[in-house]
Amino acid sequence: MTDDHVYLSLAGASPEPEGEGRWAYGTGFADPLLGVDTAVPPGVDGTDLAAYCLMLGDDALVLSQRLIEWCTRAPELEEEVALANLGLDLLGQARQLLTRAGQADGSGRTEDDLAYWREEYEFRNVRLVEAPNGDFAYSIARLLLFATVRGALYEALAGHPDPVLAAVAARGVKELAYHREYATAWTLRLGDGTPYSAGRMQAGVDAVWPLLEELLTAHPVERRVGVDPATLREPVLASLAAVLAEAGLAVPDVPGLAAVGGRAGRDGVHTEALGPLLAEFQVLARAHPGATW
Repeated sequence: MTDDHVYLSLAGASPEPEGEGRWAYGTGFADPLLGVDTAVPPGVDGTDLAAYCLMLGDDALVLSQRLIEWCTRAPELEEEVALANLGLDLLGQARQLLTRAGQADGSGRTEDDLAYWREEYEFRNVRLVEAPNGDFAYSIARLLLFATVRGALYEALAGHPDPVLAAVAARGVKELAYHREYATAWTLRLGDGTPYSAGRMQAGVDAVWPLLEELLTAHPVERRVGVDPATLREPVLASLAAVLAEAGLAVPDVPGLAAVGGRAGRDGVHTEALGPLLAEFQVLARAHPGATW
């Protein structure tokens, strides 16, 4: 890499056909945690750490799939490329987090085991990331909310006692900052555009806002081994309110999406949208078990 920013790194990469820099993540995909001390540190419960990494990894994996669905469907070719790159960032985070989950719980499950061979009820992502893409404004609003919360969370996790989780978070902060910048730019462009574009953007914000609450509500595992997302509530809401005000949009005054019997995405209770997404995402691995690229 020639720069901390993956996109600038690509732009400055060697023009030689064999140049490693042509690829955002290099070409060595065998072990994303190669060289990192993967022993669970003293004082950290491995089962809780695995569960926490699974939550964060599932969020990234599912939203990555949603973003990549925009390929061939975005308003412009440039946005298709941009959204796909954001999805690849999240996919990179998911690979490391799922790998860490399989190590920390002692099961030895790989990232592929966890991505392709779990059922819907075993996924621990929040419902925000699994919702269908909607129109472009809806997806931008969702990305703004997710990147704002996850960026703040990763800043706090960069000092976590687990070196793997801390490393994933430290790298993810830079990626999430770019994701938020991208979503903010489009929120401002659409919100401060025509009455029609502003109406569509406001509708997108209104639709995703009830799903924000789940990201800011702590699961017991998060309290035990991670960062209580409730501590991020005030700065996150202030940050989002500032963006919406600049875009001329209103902060929705709506309640969060209710849990089902006190259980939600972190407990494996999902919307009807997750099943079809997983069916498409997992079909190749399940149709050809053991196949490799």
